[in-house]
Amino acid sequence: MVQKQSLYRQILGRQWNHLPASIRALHHLSEGHATFRGRAVIERGSSIGARLVASMLGFPGAGADVPVEIHFACSSGREVWTRRFGGKVLRSSQRKAERRNEPLLAEDFGPFRVLCALEPAENRLHLSVRAWSFLGLPLPLLLAPGGRTFEEDRDGLFHFHVEVASPLTGLIVRYRGWLRPAGEPTADLGGRKALVDE
Repeated sequence: MVQKQSLYRQILGRQWNHLPASIRALHHLSEGHATFRGRAVIERGSSIGARLVASMLGFPGAGADVPVEIHFACSSGREVWTRRFGGKVLRSSQRKAERRNEPLLAEDFGPFRVLCALEPAENRLHLSVRAWSFLGLPLPLLLAPGGRTFEEDRDGLFHFHVEVASPLTGLIVRYRGWLRPAGEPTADLGGRKALVDE
């Protein structure tokens, strides 16, 4: 029986093999469930528009050393990500899409869908927005949520940096931190120094 490939492996193709082990470990599952835990620093935008968007999409509030848990439920080429930042839950679903012959990651946050290219570079996996829509209606790319978003390997530990900003609102949310499989210790690990981006 041929084993199904994970969602990210399907999208990346041969580039999958160039990813660091810690990033592949987070995205290797094709069927079933997995949980990762860690810590994060969360920043929120201060404009009225940024606060409204963050509230509508369920983004977590600001915090300096927030416990994080991400649960993955994978089935039939679809992944449901349930993120817990302290007591706040942020859920999205991901699947493979294609646009202009480019394989993309489609992620749904409530009524919004964002299409991203997965771009490996050295020890990082960058996510670059290619298109977005609201309730299935395409929206101008110029107004798409942007900012630096990438996954990174640091000394064998998975790190993430997610930034959501818009020309209309400025920064909406930025969260960065690290994760490791549930069951492994998440305390200490270099303390807050491990959360700081180089």
